[in-house]
Amino acid sequence: MRGTQPADGDRVASVPRPDRAVVRDALGVGIAVGLSGFAFGVTSAGAGLTLLQTCALSLLVFTGASQFALVGALAAGGNPYTAAAGAFFLGVRNAFYGLRLSELLRVPRALRPFAAHWVIDETAAVALAQSGRRAVRIGFAVTGATLYVLWNLTTLLGALGAAALGDPRAWGLDAAGPAVFLALLAPMLRTATERAVAGMAVVLVLVGVPLLPAGVPVLVAALAAPVVLALRGRVTARKGKGHGR
Repeated sequence: MRGTQPADGDRVASVPRPDRAVVRDALGVGIAVGLSGFAFGVTSAGAGLTLLQTCALSLLVFTGASQFALVGALAAGGNPYTAAAGAFFLGVRNAFYGLRLSELLRVPRALRPFAAHWVIDETAAVALAQSGRRAVRIGFAVTGATLYVLWNLTTLLGALGAAALGDPRAWGLDAAGPAVFLALLAPMLRTATERAVAGMAVVLVLVGVPLLPAGVPVLVAALAAPVVLALRGRVTARKGKGHGR
């Protein structure tokens, strides 16, 4: 029946969840991931960045994977421009999240620049899992606010405590950020094509790390998507010809 259908633009999912449940999930993600900002602060300071530079990255860039990629490349002696390029291309994925979220959130024009700054893996994951525009907005806002405050606070604490901790690699803190990113990414790889792209990207990075300058393997890994899609297209075309016979 037409009367039972949700209004146009509100068809995010079928059954809205209680606000309390959305807030609980958003806080859980925001707190869990936000605490890993401590690892970034330590790693960034260990890479030679100043306290101001480290905090500025978290305040202005605010995308953990790109931040870790940047300081990791710098720590390995990579060219700053190459490191920045690798971090930039790694962060481009957020633009695609934004295309989808803009339809669901319908944020007022004056608030769009601020909302765009919070479009990252975690806010997108929580928001897109909700049902109904109200729940999407709550999930996005609570996750973004919690994560932004905690990430920046723990970044500051990590940078301040870096001298006391010594080498972050001795504590395994340099792996904390990438580990969190992979944990969030893994459940999103639902199709064979997505898993193939991820697998090829890993292979390209592993092959490129010992052969290419720091920061470049991340750029090379971006070739995984077009390569896999091209191969998939050829396989599909061959199957089509086979059926045609």
